[in-house]
Amino acid sequence: MDEGTARPSLAKLFLHRGIYFMEEANTPEKIDSLEHFPIRDTDVFLITYPKSGTAWTQQILCSIYHEGHLNKTENIKTVDRMPWIEYNMSKVDIEQIPSPRLLTTHLPHYLVPKGLKNKKAKIIYVTRNPKDNMVSYYHFGNMMRESIEEPTVMLEEHFEKYCTGKVVGGSWFDHVKGWHTHKGDFNILFLQYEDMMKDLRGAILRICRFVGKDLDDQTVDAIVERATFKNMKNDPLANYENVGPQATKPPINKINFLRKGTIGDWKNVMTVAQNEKFDKIIQEKLKDVPIKFIWDINEN
Repeated sequence: MDEGTARPSLAKLFLHRGIYFMEEANTPEKIDSLEHFPIRDTDVFLITYPKSGTAWTQQILCSIYHEGHLNKTENIKTVDRMPWIEYNMSKVDIEQIPSPRLLTTHLPHYLVPKGLKNKKAKIIYVTRNPKDNMVSYYHFGNMMRESIEEPTVMLEEHFEKYCTGKVVGGSWFDHVKGWHTHKGDFNILFLQYEDMMKDLRGAILRICRFVGKDLDDQTVDAIVERATFKNMKNDPLANYENVGPQATKPPINKINFLRKGTIGDWKNVMTVAQNEKFDKIIQEKLKDVPIKFIWDINEN
């Protein structure tokens, strides 16, 4: 795109310490500075690889911690209640947020603030099966490109970039493996997107136990209802419809982070050869990581 449009280009990425970031949103210096980001003992971090249920889990956590979010009496976007430390799109003054703070990041284990290793602050890490994650990332990327009138990409191109980690966030495989193999360094709860899909209430109760919230059944039921895909898709405070590729240059067309929210959509998109290649990479990269993926909505 020409500079006169003043629009960010999703193609402009930079590689820093093994991870790709958007030039429009970050600098190497900013990423390095997060190593010294001040951590409070009461902080709760949500950590995910992109398109792994981030907005969904943010909605759950905001509903657990903020009654005004749950009952819709406060008109505050989820992204402002629970900002990213590396993609603070709304320029929230994180230092001024009262404790307990809810924070979000897509960073790998070796780039997060060192203070998280004191094991007092809590981390919730959500994983999504990589095949559905790849497909969701593909559709999301093209939706973002369309929002700023940038040419879309073909699935074949995205697939190759995803498999080699040449996308924002780097390699899904390295991200997941890194967090699982270094779990002993952190106070961390692992959740899987597919388990949340199959038993949302159970997942919410696990989160509540982990963060020390003892909620009554009526409140838990309300959180479940607030976090259903249908309700989130129709909630502009939760679905990021007003968030563009860059906070200071909003998109030309409205976007919505939520598309299908299902399990097994990869079967409608991936070729046999792509699926076989994916299985080989999973076997090579994650052979020592104890994760059992759910590939279809009908799996037990």
